Amino acid sequence: MSVGAAEEQEGGPGSAGGHDLVIVANRLPVHHESGDSPWEPSPGGLVRAMLGVIQSRRGAWVGWSGLADDDATPFRHGDIPLVPVSLSADEVAAFYDGFANDTLWPLYHDAIRTPTFEQEWWEAYVTVNERFADAVASAAGRGAVVWVHDYHLQLVPAMLRARRPDVRIGFFLHIPFPPQELFMRLPWREEILHGILGADVVGLQRRGAAENLAQVSRRLVDAHGAVPGLVVDGRRVEVGAFPISIDVAEFEELAVRPRTRAHAERLRARLGDPDVVLLGIDRLDYTKGIDVRLEAFRDLLASGEMDRRRCALVQVAVPTRERIEHYADERRRVEQLVGEINGEFSRLGYPVVHYLHQNVPMDELSALYQVGDVMLVTPLRDGMNLVAKEYAASRVDGGGVLVLSEFAGAADELGDALLVNPHDREAVRAAMVEASTMDVEEARRRMASIRAAVRANDVTHWAQGFLSRLDPALAA
Repeated sequence: MSVGAAEEQEGGPGSAGGHDLVIVANRLPVHHESGDSPWEPSPGGLVRAMLGVIQSRRGAWVGWSGLADDDATPFRHGDIPLVPVSLSADEVAAFYDGFANDTLWPLYHDAIRTPTFEQEWWEAYVTVNERFADAVASAAGRGAVVWVHDYHLQLVPAMLRARRPDVRIGFFLHIPFPPQELFMRLPWREEILHGILGADVVGLQRRGAAENLAQVSRRLVDAHGAVPGLVVDGRRVEVGAFPISIDVAEFEELAVRPRTRAHAERLRARLGDPDVVLLGIDRLDYTKGIDVRLEAFRDLLASGEMDRRRCALVQVAVPTRERIEHYADERRRVEQLVGEINGEFSRLGYPVVHYLHQNVPMDELSALYQVGDVMLVTPLRDGMNLVAKEYAASRVDGGGVLVLSEFAGAADELGDALLVNPHDREAVRAAMVEASTMDVEEARRRMASIRAAVRANDVTHWAQGFLSRLDPALAA
């Protein structure tokens, strides 16, 4: 379904109130560059899966437009009712850049960078979550199902339950939930837990994350029981792993287009037709382990284990959260390493590292996945990491080798990848060599197994699996 092809209609019946299903996320599934520009559908399999469910179930989507001080009112994009929640510039700085991404994000990702605890940010987080809860309470019909997404909105389930005890509430955390010793650092830990446990069903990416949540809930908020069922204030809360996935059919269809294949051939020629192309595609985030990956590659070139004349590494680093100091530091570190490696090992006209700090369109992404003989997915910690699944879905030729971090949720499903400890540079080096020299039949066997696992659990299967726990009728 394409929401972009249909005409926008401001307001109108069903644009707010009376909906049987409400999806709640930090962002709307559409975006625009300014208040005067048209709305455009946002990319991603999650959006498409959710919009399909909304369309068939009298649903609506509640979220922020992405623009500060935007006073948009409820409207329809195509046949999808959308309910914008406004944020001021100060709230974007305190709630989004501050508490969500400089407090929660580093804490939940193993405190790879030191989280910042600011009372003012917390107060903004509470205020914004209350605004979202109010918007959802107004949009939901009697007995509706509400699905709240991610770490930005952890207080919404309990706030909504206080406002609308008649609705069924689900909450899904897309990022890791930390172990007890890390979560206990959070000054507002009880408030966060009470917020999450306001839901009827809580979904996480991995079983270990669900166990972490259950453990701290028993310690801090007098919860009882264990995964998959906790009892909180006399009410049962189902807690479990629901690993997210991708729109497999979309990636496969894009990969088989003659235009995509021709583009992949051109890209490989422009790289100098190396024997081995190693590929990394990540947001430029300090959790992704890009610097460790580059350091390991430099070690291999210096030792001669990889021949600089016969290999190339392509690293796409998508810009993200650049107003936050940790992210600016990471960019400087990565770009310094790229410069050092190319300065030492490149030949004139043939850099050994090809680095892009930009967004990449889907057709270019598909071609890159087909060019990459070795896909390096080595985050230090990740809830899932869908790049690993996108690569597998794109390899309709059955080729390619996936090097995958043990600390990405995808490792639970993709056991035939080369699993590696990304904190161990020597292990990353060894995995790069093994992947680059793997027997063709062994590589194809592994990729066939990985592709089968990805195809068995696509994003629609994931969404239906979660919604069936909230209301079996929604999985039909």
